[in-house]
Amino acid sequence: MLNSWISTSSDLASSSMADYAKASKPRLLVIYWPTACGKTALTIELAQKYNGEVINADSRQIYRGMNIGTGKVTQEEMKWVVHHMLDIRDISEMYGVGEYAPEARRIIEDIHARGKLPILSGGTGLFIDSVVGNFTIPEVVADWEYRDEMERFRLEHGNEALWEKLNAVDPDYAADLDPRNYRYVIRGLEIWKETGKSKKVLWQKTESPYDFLRITPYDGDRDKLYETINQRVGEMFQSGLIEEVQRLMNNEEWIMKNDGILKELPWLNAIGYREVIDFLADRISLEQALELVQQNSRNYAKRQLTWFRRYTEMNNE
Repeated sequence: MLNSWISTSSDLASSSMADYAKASKPRLLVIYWPTACGKTALTIELAQKYNGEVINADSRQIYRGMNIGTGKVTQEEMKWVVHHMLDIRDISEMYGVGEYAPEARRIIEDIHARGKLPILSGGTGLFIDSVVGNFTIPEVVADWEYRDEMERFRLEHGNEALWEKLNAVDPDYAADLDPRNYRYVIRGLEIWKETGKSKKVLWQKTESPYDFLRITPYDGDRDKLYETINQRVGEMFQSGLIEEVQRLMNNEEWIMKNDGILKELPWLNAIGYREVIDFLADRISLEQALELVQQNSRNYAKRQLTWFRRYTEMNNE
């Protein structure tokens, strides 16, 4: 099956590096689809074959210290392939698509200028689309009074009830969100309140600056994917996920520096981390934590499948 994916992009190898570097548009290989589907292995394989460098498109792997729980590529795997946009932020920092897209584009231009193949690889659809589709996010001024109102609603009624408010007015965008990612839910509600339109509708798309090709290692077997996810989560716990979370939480300098905003930091809401935090706080058992990480990871993969499925229906632009 790998050979069929490689043959799909055989034109990448047919051109000389000199011709490639002079192309009117930089070529960009995009490797996508859900968690645990084999993106890392395929990415490294093709990067070695086509003299490529990798740009991470996973919103959690940009954080230092979040290694096991995010399935981050290991130092051994990176031995022969240059990777970008990994470990570029501390867990105390906020980082979104508005910062990611321009930085990723700058790196792509640099890789292209050196006659190499940029490979964008990851499972965060918004990150990928912001680069490949050349999306710009609508500039809607923050309404802090409304945000506080929605936060009070969330604390009283829960994340699911907050998500249902968004789903009632903007089901298209709500379908892409985990109810626990309440900051995104509140932002979606805020944009709808100010504009009366979906955040996704307001995304402005211009012609892609790249001659890109999308490929995926996912073969469509969802049962096999879920089985792989369950197995991988078990391996994460065996490899030290609990210890990783403890290290992140026991950084005294970090805790003192960020006293008072702990619950707002994005890493605390990441799958694999929030469940282990509940275990460490004696709110759930170890068995429950394992099962919840598996379940939440499968649900996340399902949302990724929904997001990425439209790629198979689109022609490369």
